[in-house]
Amino acid sequence: MLRRFFAPAPPTLDGAFLEIRHDGAVYRVALRRSRAARRFTLRVRAGARDVVLTAPARASLCEAKSFVERHAAWVGARLKRLPEVVPFAPGALVPLRGEPHVVELARLPRGRGPVMATAAAAGAPPRLLVGGEAEFVPRRLRDFLVKEARRDLEAAVARHAGRLQVVPRRIALRDTTSRWGSCSAAGALNFSWRLILAPPFVLDYLAAHEVSHLVHMDHSPAFWSVVGRLIPDHEKAEGWLRANGTGLLRFGAQEG
Repeated sequence: MLRRFFAPAPPTLDGAFLEIRHDGAVYRVALRRSRAARRFTLRVRAGARDVVLTAPARASLCEAKSFVERHAAWVGARLKRLPEVVPFAPGALVPLRGEPHVVELARLPRGRGPVMATAAAAGAPPRLLVGGEAEFVPRRLRDFLVKEARRDLEAAVARHAGRLQVVPRRIALRDTTSRWGSCSAAGALNFSWRLILAPPFVLDYLAAHEVSHLVHMDHSPAFWSVVGRLIPDHEKAEGWLRANGTGLLRFGAQEG
């Protein structure tokens, strides 16, 4: 993350984009203006696979362009370090509950639904069998993963909420890129469906973490004490997410 203090200038940045060139490549940078910002902040977002420059309210387009061009090499290096996109397509290797599965087109038994997961057998890896035409694989596989995530998260939330004797208002799943879960002041829990790609202990920890916010809405020692009661070794899940969480965002994503 790179920052620079600036002198006030006319507000001209809303909804603008810049294109910068470096080492033969062209990068598109989205410009966002923030009243709270006192300096330029340049970010490469792994989930969206894009580049965003946040600017103070009265920053000029000229200053923004100058700042981005000076950091073009940094932008290029960060984009090249992003994990390669893995599309939801036949032949792809996609994790389900932390275990890599090969995506295959198949004729599925009647009544089994459009996607079926199989275990490893006879030396063959686990598979995600998708029925229908290849063009329907991305949507059907994503719908299947979201459904599996909801089933696992609802079960984990019910288990942890029962232990704490709290009741969440609702549970929603989204494709978030900045956080894996959240709890609103009204008691609504939100999770990333991509947790189904991670090992089960990671999903279980996120469920416990957000349920604990129904007791304490902060991250105080009292909150972590509640989390510790539910998941004594929660540091393991946090460590896994720090090391591997960004990589989950590449599955089913599209090249920019």
